[in-house]
Amino acid sequence: MSNKSVTFGSGTREIPVNKASKWYPAEDDSAPKKVRKTLRPTVLRPSLVPGSVLIVLAGRFRGKRVVYLKSLGNGVLLVTGPFKINGVPLRRVNARYVIATSTSVDLAGVNVEKFDEKYFAREKEAKKTKEEQFYDGGKKAEKKPTPDARKSDQKDVDATILKAIKQTPHLSNYLSSNFSLSKGDRPHLMKW
Repeated sequence: MSNKSVTFGSGTREIPVNKASKWYPAEDDSAPKKVRKTLRPTVLRPSLVPGSVLIVLAGRFRGKRVVYLKSLGNGVLLVTGPFKINGVPLRRVNARYVIATSTSVDLAGVNVEKFDEKYFAREKEAKKTKEEQFYDGGKKAEKKPTPDARKSDQKDVDATILKAIKQTPHLSNYLSSNFSLSKGDRPHLMKW
């Protein structure tokens, strides 16, 4: 703080130019946290190759074996069961939550060009006012049926993959079985 000198009769007195505030706020203003990380493009593991069979480790379909179709960017993978074999539909999975196996499926003839982040985006619903929410009684939203376009896309993709799976013996049984570890299993010594 800078001070200003003032002369009064026989002496001088210094008065601060900017006085301190007489009150302080009850809570400090929170400043946003500075992020020092730089965004880098996600690099997938070399074992994640389209057509390879993956084991899903988290989420609704954990323990299921799925076929990897393509990368959607940002570390997200497009996978399918196929639905007819193990009930896993076309789905996005984070690359961190999968284990790649040495088994692979031939994806020749599978067209996955139209599948991107926009394909999986949810439709926005109109927000209800507080009164509407109150009179609804807190009911949960009804489950929407799967659109016919999604069902036909699933059938198209699965049809070509199922042909390739049937050519390899025991592959459909392998995909339909669930993965689990039991006591004494050592995953770091297993050959995937």
